Amino acid sequence: QVQLVESGGGLVQPGGSLRVSCVASEMIFRSYDMGWFRQAPGKQRELVATITSSGVTNYAEAVKGRFTIFRDNAKNTVYLQMNSLTPEDTAVYYCNANAQNYGVNYDYWGQGTQVTVSS
Repeated sequence: QVQLVESGGGLVQPGGSLRVSCVASEMIFRSYDMGWFRQAPGKQRELVATITSSGVTNYAEAVKGRFTIFRDNAKNTVYLQMNSLTPEDTAVYYCNANAQNYGVNYDYWGQGTQVTVSS
């Protein structure tokens, strides 16, 4: 079955950087649009960044210019490079994979990785 496994979360000081990764298995990775979402305590899950199967990226306004999403299809991995982190970036970060084929939607989530920005 499809699995998405995130890693790389942790504690970082304001202004610092962190890179989170998501490794996918049991799926044709290159065919999926990939995304990063986050959920802070007491808030709804929100989109952070997406990258299509063809490499087109999209970012939430709150992270534009600070975060970069990229993928390595040879490693079945999508990354989120986060720079200039602020306490408002503290959240659980989730990896998402999505594809549609013959009218069927395939949507998968990872278990999440905690990112905490604090001094």
